[in-house]
Formats: sequence, C-alpha cells, structure tokens
Amino acid sequence: MEIKLPVPPFNHETASQKVRMAEDAWNTRDPDRVVLVYTEDTRWRNRAEFPVGREQVRQFLERKWAKELEYRLIKELWAFSGNRIAVRFAYEWHDNSGQWFRSYGNENWEFNDQGFMMRRFASINDLSIKESERKFLWPLGRRPDEHPGLNDFEM
Repeated sequence: MEIKLPVPPFNHETASQKVRMAEDAWNTRDPDRVVLVYTEDTRWRNRAEFPVGREQVRQFLERKWAKELEYRLIKELWAFSGNRIAVRFAYEWHDNSGQWFRSYGNENWEFNDQGFMMRRFASINDLSIKESERKFLWPLGRRPDEHPGLNDFEM
C-alpha cells in the first residue's frame, strides 16, 4: 500500500510539513497532481459543494482554477492532534473580468494511517480587493521560502 509521508500521529514538525506540502501542491493548480494526496473515497465540504471521491474532487478543482485566475495561496498550521490538522489560509486571485479577490478560510483535515487525506472541510470568505492591494506577488507556482507567511501580514 502506498504511503504519503509524513503519516499520523502528527507532531508540530510533521504537521507543518504536511501543510507546506499541501500549499505547494495547490499552488501548481494541477488537479491531477493535487488529487493524489486524497483517499479514493475522500469526502469534502468546500463552501456549498460536497465532492466525494477523487474524481469529483478533480472536477471541482478544474472548475475552481478555471474561475480563480492567477491563484496564489498561503496555508498556515493552526492546530493538530493525532491524525487531524487544522489550517488557516488566504489566497489571491482574479476573475475573468479582472476583479481581484483575497479569499480567507479555515480547513479541517483528517488523514488515514498511510498519510492520505480522508476528509477536508473548508470554510471560505471572499474579499474584493484592488490590484494595488495585492500582497502575494511571487511568480505563479510555489511560494518562495523567503516570502512572508500569513502571520507576517497579520492576516
């Protein structure tokens, strides 16, 4: 059976590593890559959508990134216990009219013993911003290690 390191039970170091790995994967905006960290029967709540299984999650992510253009995400560990991790995050994007947004949210994750995410529950709010108010200015892709995190922005 495949293993997705690190595996539970999590400590601060391994939970932080799992969060950064998730951030890096999501910043690729590649649904086929991102879904590989979830169980085949993963269950999600994302805003008002409830995808179940990798295929529905992949379709959800395709729709998401077709709408949320120039997407840049920062995730931060909030809490962890056993096989669960709580994350807060913010991401910036614009729609096809050029309107920029900063989306803020929290996620609760639950992992199986092999390190695959079984459940992901997300609550997200969008704030319209001017392009001049953007803070996530690195080139598309992985956030550079030296780029400030959410605490640095006091978000």
